[in-house]
Amino acid sequence: MPEVFRVPFLWMILTLLAGAAFGEERATTPSIPGGHAAEGVRMPEPGSAAPDFSIRDTAGGVFHFAEENAKRAVLLVFWSVFCEPCRQELPVLQKLHDRHKDSGLAVVAVDMDGEPLKNAVEGFVRQEGYTFRVLIDELDARETFRVADPYGVAYTPTFFLVERGGKVALARTGRVREDDLEKTVQSLLKR
Repeated sequence: MPEVFRVPFLWMILTLLAGAAFGEERATTPSIPGGHAAEGVRMPEPGSAAPDFSIRDTAGGVFHFAEENAKRAVLLVFWSVFCEPCRQELPVLQKLHDRHKDSGLAVVAVDMDGEPLKNAVEGFVRQEGYTFRVLIDELDARETFRVADPYGVAYTPTFFLVERGGKVALARTGRVREDDLEKTVQSLLKR
């Protein structure tokens, strides 16, 4: 995967506005804010262990990945409110959440817009009626994301389906067809 630099927030807004003015739609959007992807970190491949993490959600509660993943499979989606393809995927996530929340799947969306935009993200999620868990990624002292960088996320949306116990079953960047994702989830839940 090519190295991708994250763009400063204002630059990203200007780029998105310029793209919208010219009718440009991208399959993926560079991650934000400033800094660059952690050196030498690659996306976990299917069969490998998913990195553990603990981070706050939009309501301020702490989500512990290992605790949740010990009980059920987890669909992690890295996204941004500024990413149009991400916003198009969120209704699919809601359908998966509604269909499988009682059969062993946790849908978790990790927003990469950062703590300064937490209220805007929370408002967007509430306005759209999403009921899956939404986490807010944050930068550490080295200016790397606490969750996205260990997962090697360079673009949004990025999907990881992690089977119960911690092995990655699916790792994909960009839009995913709803029926393909549904088949993969059903196959995983039958195991």
